[in-house]
Amino acid sequence: MLPETPWRMEALIRLLLGALVCVLAGGLMTCLLRLARAGTVAHPLAAWAVIGGGMVALGVALGLTRQPWQFETMRRRLTGLVVSLYTGLVLTGVAQRLVPAPAGAPGPDQMIIAGISFQGMTLVLVSLFLREQGLRWTTAFGWRERPWRAMGWGALAVGAVLPVAWLLQLGIVQLLTRLNLGADAQVAVQVLRDAPAWTDRLPLGIIAIVIAPPAEEAVFRGLIYPTIKRLGYPRLALWGTTLLFAAIHWNLASFLPLVLLALVLTWLYERTGNLLAPMVTHALFNAVNFMALQLVESH
Repeated sequence: MLPETPWRMEALIRLLLGALVCVLAGGLMTCLLRLARAGTVAHPLAAWAVIGGGMVALGVALGLTRQPWQFETMRRRLTGLVVSLYTGLVLTGVAQRLVPAPAGAPGPDQMIIAGISFQGMTLVLVSLFLREQGLRWTTAFGWRERPWRAMGWGALAVGAVLPVAWLLQLGIVQLLTRLNLGADAQVAVQVLRDAPAWTDRLPLGIIAIVIAPPAEEAVFRGLIYPTIKRLGYPRLALWGTTLLFAAIHWNLASFLPLVLLALVLTWLYERTGNLLAPMVTHALFNAVNFMALQLVESH
């Protein structure tokens, strides 16, 4: 049984738009990092201006997502949000053309920026979302509902899902290779493989194991899933959040294993009524994969 916590729909929409703004801001920060390190850029002044303008536009958009949409001011705020968000999106695209990414996987610092701007800022936005509605993580997501039992379920579930996910991904990689469709690993995995030292890998591990699981579980299982389910669309809630969760990782080879993981995570939340269960499974899933990758690369 899920916690009976009805979310205000407009607040949830503002939260998701705020997360989108932070992702775009992370893209601009990555461009800024490349610009600062680049030896030669065709139009450096234009690049600085575009990045600065984009950050201002996204700052305005983020500020508008933090203000409740009251009926009297909704049209003005929505117009301002659409204009500022669209401006930030366009300027982000222009900045990426002016300061193109080098060939190959991005560096660890760029992945850290991406993790902070997406998962890190999502944690902040979810906390603000809950505070706005007079709630805390403990009450909103059932953390007080037999927490040790929920975490035990989470630990047991990862032992069941990991071998199946590994075998499934191995079969998909072989199939994609035979079809010449490419079976590249996730970008984060490529960055970890190329990272020269533990000082580069450790921040990525912290993001993957400590920050990403609560952020992603709060959004997908904690907020979006129960909201759509309460509207009377349980199948859409299940499969919509599952496919979206798998899709945001942007990797064909790991898509089906992540679909499997998402289904298990949703089942755990339904089974325990406590978001700690899928959080623990998600964190352990990432931790085991992270350590396995380190062991493979060390040999």
